[in-house]
Order: sequence, then structure tokens, then C-alpha cells
Amino acid sequence: MALLYGGMKESQPQAEVSLEETRAEAFSMLLRYLYTGRASLSSAREEVLLDFLGLAHRYGLQPLEDSTSDFLRTVLHTGNVCLVFDVASLYSLSALGAACCSYMDKHAPDVLNSDGFLALSKTALLTVVRRDSFAASEREIFQALCRWCRQRSESGETQEVMAAVRLPLMTLTEMLNVVRPSGLLSPDHLLDAIKLRSESRNMDLNFRGMLIPEENIATMKHGAQVTKGELKSALLDGDTQNYDLDHGFSRHPIEEDGRAGIQVKLGQPSIINHVRLLLWDRDSRSYSYYVEVSMDELDWVRVVDHSKFLCRSWQNLFFTPRVCRQAPSPVVCGVTPSTPACKR
Repeated sequence: MALLYGGMKESQPQAEVSLEETRAEAFSMLLRYLYTGRASLSSAREEVLLDFLGLAHRYGLQPLEDSTSDFLRTVLHTGNVCLVFDVASLYSLSALGAACCSYMDKHAPDVLNSDGFLALSKTALLTVVRRDSFAASEREIFQALCRWCRQRSESGETQEVMAAVRLPLMTLTEMLNVVRPSGLLSPDHLLDAIKLRSESRNMDLNFRGMLIPEENIATMKHGAQVTKGELKSALLDGDTQNYDLDHGFSRHPIEEDGRAGIQVKLGQPSIINHVRLLLWDRDSRSYSYYVEVSMDELDWVRVVDHSKFLCRSWQNLFFTPRVCRQAPSPVVCGVTPSTPACKR
């Protein structure tokens, strides 16, 4: 309004108002919306739609900005998600940006190989690859970042971008035969990564994993399987109502060394912070137990320890988020000689 009515030269009757970096088709859509209250989003090309979103943001048309963002969230695919995320980052559209990140997390390998990934701004790129839930292999991430860096000549950008690679997650062979020949990382940086990997516990490494909020991932639908325990099929069937001593429960014997237990292998490395399990509750017995997680079945971290408490029935357990492949495995070290049972 200051431009048109504030005494500037554009406010003169015969003056032309120049709209920089504005696509005519997008501005035509905006005018149509201003005069009719309607805009056909589904028929617009993607690049026009993103320009249209930019105009709505520039001119403070919040309802239009929200509606366009909501529409874009429904049409995300591997070919456009990086471009949409760049725009969402530019205009600080948190809901749209979160939707893009969630999509990229679930399709990380395909996103890394897309042309759109190479067009990401540095800020948007680092936001994506620094996420623990960006669940691609570190080798794939490294190679994609190499392609991105080769398109740019700024050495400062290269150093900052390549620092996002979690080198200790790569094997020694990958570091020597893939990372070293690239010439994008200094020998000292590479040696530091090798030293860290050789001296660290496996579960202390900064793993990446799939994040599926508010959903039970210890199910056959997500590729989970019970690898240790008796009556394995009962644990993941989802039926928490129909069970007795003969069926409907998984169980394991109580052993003196406390190593017997029920073990679940997830379909893929995943980020978890909550376990809900049902201890046998059809009589008055109580149980003590602990829960451990692992990535490789060799190095285990105890995330819940109720070995000194008497517990029964439903257990809702929360702990610091962890990436694991071997799902929380309850080990009952009970206070009775009988065989304990549990169900997720």
C-alpha cells in the first residue's frame, strides 16, 4: 500500500509497477483469487504453484498461504519434495517443512538420487542430512553430498557440508575405498573417524533410523519378527484380550544368569522411546524385569531396569530416544520359579 499510495513514483497514475522475480502466470492466479476468492491449485504447474505460494507470503495473505501449503503437502513426491522444502525453508513455513522432512525420511535413498536434491540450498541440505531420522546408509549420503559439492566451487561450503557425514557409521572398507579417493575430506579427518569407530561402543555411535511417530512398529506389518522366546507368534499379533496359559502369550524361562528373554528384531533400524508390554496378569504373581536394545545383537544397552521392583499387567515404559534394530527385549528375572509371559 505504501508503494501505491505513499507518494512514491509508482503511485502516479501513468506509472508502471515492476514486480521483480514474479511469474506472470502466478500473478494472474493471485489477481483471480483477489477478485473471485477462488484459485485452481490442482491445475497449476508446480513451479507456478510455488511462485503463487511466494506471492501469498509476500503480500500477507495468510489464509491463501495456509491453503496452498496444505495442498502442496498432499502432492509431494520424490521429484518435487526438495524444491518444496527449499521454498518452505525460505518462507519459514513450519508445517509444510515438517511434511517435506517426513516424506524425505521415508524415501531417503530415492531423494538422494533425485535431481532436486542437487538443487537444494546449503541451509536446506544440512537440515535434511543432519536429521537422525533421515534413514539412508551413510555411504549413500556421502556420495550424494559429493555430487552436490562438485556443482559448487566454494571450498568453505564443501567443508561444512561434508562435516555432516557421520563417517564412523561407515565400514573401514568404505572409508578407505569410497571416502578417501574423493579428496573432499582431509586425511586427519578420516583417521579421526577410524579412531572413533575402533574405540567406541557400537551403541554409542550416532546411528540413523526410521521414525514413525505414534505407531507400533513391533508388528509383522513393519517387518518385525520374534527371534527369541517361546510361542513367538503370539507376541506381535496385536490381540491383547484373548489369552490364557495355553495360547496368546509369548514366554521364556527364568534363568540364574538373567540372559534368557524375549527378543524382537525390527524390520529396519528405528528410533524408539516408548514400549508398552503386558505382563501375565491372570493370577496374582508379580515379576521383575529389564529391557535392553541393540543394533547388532552384540552390544546391548539397558533402557529400563525394573529388576528390583514387583510389576504386573500393563507396563508403559518411556526412555531417551534410541536407534535400534533389536527392539526392546524384556528379560524377566522374576521372583517366582514359574515361567513368565508377556505380550506387546
